[in-house]
Amino acid sequence: MNAHASPSAAQLDPTGATPVMQQYFDAKSRQPDALVFFRMGDFYELFFDDAIRAAAALGISQTHRGTHNGQPIPMAGVPVHAAEAYLAKLIRAGFKVAVCEQIESPAEAKKRGSKSIVARDIVRVVTPGTLTEEGLLDARGANRLAAVALRAGQAAVASVELSTGEVESLLVAPSSLGAALAALQPSEVLVPDRLFADETVNLALKTAGGLVQPMAQALAEPSASEARLKRLYGVETLDGFGGLAGAEISALGLIAAHLETTQAGKLPVLSPPRRAGEADVMAIDPATRASLEIERTLSGQRDGSLLGCIDRCVTAPGSRMLAARLARPLLDPAAIDQRLDAVQWMLDRRRLRERLRDSLRKSGDLARALSRLALGRGGPRDLGTLRDGLRTGEALSALVVEEGAQLAPPPGEIEQALGAANPSLSVELSGLLAELEMGLGADLPNQPRDGGYVAPGVRPELDQARALRDDSRRVIVELESRLVAESGVPLKIKHNAVLGYFVETTAGKADPLFQPPLNATFIHRQTLANQVRFTTVELADLDARIAQAGERALAIEMATFEAWREAACALAAPIQAAARGLATLDVDSALAEWAEDQSAVRPSVDRSFCFEAVGARHPVVEAAVKRAGDPFTPNDCALDGAAEGYARLSIVTGPNMAGKSTFLRQNAILAVMAQAGCFVPARSLRLGVVDRLFSRVGAGDDLARGRSTFMAEMVETAAILTQATPRSFVILDEIGRGTATWDGLAIAWACAEALHGVNRSRALFATHYHELATLEERLPGVSNLSLRAKEWNGDLVFLHEAGPGPADRSYGVQVAKLAGVPPAVVARARQVLERLESEAESPARLEGLPLFASAAPAPTGRSGPSPVEEALKGMEPDGMSPREAMEALYRLKGLL
Repeated sequence: MNAHASPSAAQLDPTGATPVMQQYFDAKSRQPDALVFFRMGDFYELFFDDAIRAAAALGISQTHRGTHNGQPIPMAGVPVHAAEAYLAKLIRAGFKVAVCEQIESPAEAKKRGSKSIVARDIVRVVTPGTLTEEGLLDARGANRLAAVALRAGQAAVASVELSTGEVESLLVAPSSLGAALAALQPSEVLVPDRLFADETVNLALKTAGGLVQPMAQALAEPSASEARLKRLYGVETLDGFGGLAGAEISALGLIAAHLETTQAGKLPVLSPPRRAGEADVMAIDPATRASLEIERTLSGQRDGSLLGCIDRCVTAPGSRMLAARLARPLLDPAAIDQRLDAVQWMLDRRRLRERLRDSLRKSGDLARALSRLALGRGGPRDLGTLRDGLRTGEALSALVVEEGAQLAPPPGEIEQALGAANPSLSVELSGLLAELEMGLGADLPNQPRDGGYVAPGVRPELDQARALRDDSRRVIVELESRLVAESGVPLKIKHNAVLGYFVETTAGKADPLFQPPLNATFIHRQTLANQVRFTTVELADLDARIAQAGERALAIEMATFEAWREAACALAAPIQAAARGLATLDVDSALAEWAEDQSAVRPSVDRSFCFEAVGARHPVVEAAVKRAGDPFTPNDCALDGAAEGYARLSIVTGPNMAGKSTFLRQNAILAVMAQAGCFVPARSLRLGVVDRLFSRVGAGDDLARGRSTFMAEMVETAAILTQATPRSFVILDEIGRGTATWDGLAIAWACAEALHGVNRSRALFATHYHELATLEERLPGVSNLSLRAKEWNGDLVFLHEAGPGPADRSYGVQVAKLAGVPPAVVARARQVLERLESEAESPARLEGLPLFASAAPAPTGRSGPSPVEEALKGMEPDGMSPREAMEALYRLKGLL
């Protein structure tokens, strides 16, 4: 039978299988859609289809082991010690992996009978949204599991970051699902199967990213979801979570169901759901988020994004918090000011800031360490991380107190962060810290079973067991020397897991040990190709004593570790609060560091409809041009949604490559940064809060959904025109360029009118349709801006300066020359352009176009057919030769 045609384990009849394979079939039947990592000694083995699929994905060998129903069983395996790397590759490839572990030792199995096999069970199911291991996670990126539910006309998005225990619930309109999911950037999304028939949900899922995991509709039913949530949190009622809506309970219930399955009964330490609504954060749809490259570039890289540019955090939790702030900027000016106050306080105190950041570098990742400990995947190093983090929180508070004589009281955000991070304010936390500082040794292994992590003097019985173990090892060396002297044979005392301690010598030197009198001392154990192994009564007795001492020492250490682990989990809430406090201090100090380095200023955020930026710069582009040794040209931008002080909509013109797209994006990015609580790269910024941010910049096909460039452009434009409000901020670039000139101009004109008169949003509208410049004279809330360029000795020089008024021309032929178009083509283009520009009459005029009205049919001015029509009536195109057709065209042109 061809291995690649092998049926899956679920299709095979387990009757007649060996006991071990019966265990495998049982595990596979419980997780039929997952690859089963089946532990066998030092390897995780995969069988049947799992082996074939995993071997192809991992690039490992696929072999066979035994037979089933007369056919060879496909098999592949990965070493246990390297399993994380293979897991990471499989998860990235879209697989789920069920880990079926040995839950007892071979010695324990033998106690049940000589033929008993080691018990095995699924201990977890690894999916993209449930990762906790350091090796599987991006330290500076969140890894969220999200769930979607619809109920009574409301949509809810719930999420959990299992590696930190953070839980969120967001109630939105169904049309806002895409923006809500895009802000979370989940690795995995749980969706009730019934919702796949809903086009709105499908569209949101396609733009959200992450693995979409269908769930049974029954798992989202309110009563079942409520019961699961109570079980997850260990509460009798959900009232303490603030009156969750039905859709929120359903979404959170899906997450609870998924965690019950994947974590195999182990309960993570989760914070209560933090609730939010659409009125709390700026809505940024997926297309806008991608075009502004807030957290990732268009190619998916962190470097080159806004986040990558401004992130000066010294800890991974700080970077994750900064990313969360940029992903969901706030709408409340008071809350924004609290963040800005904290950054300002850090900015004003450079010496303290530097000392704080030095201390923070030692803090580690408390939340993720705690989560691993709670789920039984943590080790002594995670306890060390808790110790270091709590110690850092204590040190930071001491630093602030130390310099208190020169400092004003810290603002609220920093004061709260210091209080949460300082364990000395909590008897329980300070007790845990003292115990870990005293109890943990200097060299901490990854796994508890490796031992050696409990410091001497903590447990007297442990010290005794270690002394016996270590002293016995010294005795082994002495015994080896004595046996060599007594026998005259060069031999070594060695150890392995099967024989324990044994005496080994080469085959050529072993004969005297078989002969009297030495054979009375040396008892033969094993003969190999080149070595012979023996034991002695003294060595066997010593072996037993050493094993017992080592086992006892390890058992004491394991029990000590478990006690510390339980103590830490019992204090999960204050430890998570301390983790958030440290991350907050990192973010505030990092933003202050960036602001000082880049001469950024504090924005003024209020509830007006203004956008007044003076000397603004694009932070990412500025960093790039500085690296190249060039200066960045700052620009002003002034808009007013009320159209009182400034225009509501600015038509932006200028040649390609003059910087129109950069100008548009930088102003949108300023709004994101300001409302996220960051200082901004400008001389000043006054911003009336933006509720929704829209960007239609650049062009590209959406081939996966069957959309051309122009269709994709129109879909995004339609979303803006149907959703933008008077408090929104819109940037549009080259609307209508994907179709015929006059069609495109008509669309651009109508969109500009709608933005001005219907949506009434603050908007920047970049275009090459210079005819739109006439809107400034016709609409009270429209102005013209242009990016300047000059011709110098036949070359085009870009000034990158935005100033009032429209551009006088597009300089398209000059840009083509700069791009390397062949000189002959450029010269011909100039000729054609000169001829077109010299035409006496324009094909159409827009000055007389009535605003907000349908155009009336133009009068013909004659009652009979025109000369052109008469000439066309006399033509027979099917009977013309190519030359006759060409001559007919010239005659028609002459009649025109």
